[in-house]
Amino acid sequence: MPAPASGPSPAPVNPRSRVLVASLMGTTIEFYDFYIYATAAVLVFPKLFFPSSDPTTALLSSFAVFGAAMVARPIGAVFFGHLGDRLGRKKTLVISLLTMGIATFLIGVLPTYAQAGWVATALLVLMRIAQGFALGGEWSGAALVATENAPRGKRALYGTFPQLGAPLGFIIGNGLFLVIGALLPSTAGADPTQPSDAFVDWGWRIPFLFSAVMVAIGLWVRSRLVESAVFAKTRETGKVRKLPLATVVQGHWKQLVLGTFIMLATYVLFYLMTTFSLSYGRAAEDAAVPGLGYSYTTFVLMMIFGVLFFAAFTLVSGPLADKYGRRTTLIWITAAIVVFGLVWVPLIGLGTLGVLLWLVLGFTLMGMTFGPMGALLPELFPTSVRYTGSGIAYNVSSILGAAVAPFIAVALWEAGDGSPWLVGLYLSAMAVLTLIALLLGKETKDVSLDDGEAATPDAEADTGADGSRAAVASSAP
Repeated sequence: MPAPASGPSPAPVNPRSRVLVASLMGTTIEFYDFYIYATAAVLVFPKLFFPSSDPTTALLSSFAVFGAAMVARPIGAVFFGHLGDRLGRKKTLVISLLTMGIATFLIGVLPTYAQAGWVATALLVLMRIAQGFALGGEWSGAALVATENAPRGKRALYGTFPQLGAPLGFIIGNGLFLVIGALLPSTAGADPTQPSDAFVDWGWRIPFLFSAVMVAIGLWVRSRLVESAVFAKTRETGKVRKLPLATVVQGHWKQLVLGTFIMLATYVLFYLMTTFSLSYGRAAEDAAVPGLGYSYTTFVLMMIFGVLFFAAFTLVSGPLADKYGRRTTLIWITAAIVVFGLVWVPLIGLGTLGVLLWLVLGFTLMGMTFGPMGALLPELFPTSVRYTGSGIAYNVSSILGAAVAPFIAVALWEAGDGSPWLVGLYLSAMAVLTLIALLLGKETKDVSLDDGEAATPDAEADTGADGSRAAVASSAP
């Protein structure tokens, strides 16, 4: 561990406001891009790109493409992690954001199956994979920008800001879909649970095209960043690895496995509460696979209300994790997720109030479990491989959790004759796996981001909870 710095603190390289805005803005845009596909995958893509005489088959096909992006995320994590650990966080974040923006914009101009046949479906799959590839490099870079520039004792709080991009991106994306649906003329005598003809014909394209504006803003914000003092020191001392992936796999495979399973319950919970619940909430009560029968507008408004709790409790989780530790906080929250999966059906059975309570509780737990991850996963790895290691753990977990969650949930929903009790049981089982990983892991609250080793009490008193006085100074206003 380096000796405490002497003399006056160096000038800050990134003001706190710039760090927080850059980490928040980028992930908000990327999650916006990612989740407008999730919404379209439920509303229009089964009809436009996966025509089938069986609606359930078309929906499952759409979800399968949704999952294909999750498979691409670990590949993106390896690629962008290599760039981030070799070239720096700033350049890599700009490239990942630009990749996501181009892919999302192109989805908005794709021909449909009726216009181009299987070529249209293939292009959608390609763009979806590009989205997943880009997001694979986005999250870990944004988390590192926040945590490597965090002041003493506030690393988990700063780590919640890139996490906050998930609920904000969801609210902006689905809010835009609602506005477009309200402005477009409704189809006479149409099923209220289905979008209008105008929305299906062209309205769904607007959110994808609008992403170009958001990406331009995000690129401007990130172009003003300067590399963190922690990474700059690693580069100056010659500790940059030629092959970060090989170093992570050989020397930190235990952290990779633990990090992957620590994220599992978070992924499963979020995609069940968003992608699956939108299908379940809108399905008619007399459909082949019965649902709740709400109109699209009503249920999305209920979801957005729940996501507000997601955002609020993401921020709440940061100070708790800083005070009590990441591991302790997450153990209690994960145990609550296990219970939530078991009471899933009784809550929904209480009627509209129960459904709203189900959404609020689910998204509250999502915020509490998602928030600390922005600090915990980067803390598992040393600076020289932190981008690669945290990115792989985060995104491999997306395959085990998010890629299959909507697909499995629909199958279990159908197997339960319209009752989602099996879906809740599935969530509880995945949360148990996360609980085991947390119990096997160690607390990372006092780990130094400067060298990846646990900070001693004396060092912490001189250099801060992250073990690097330079990192603390770099975030001063």
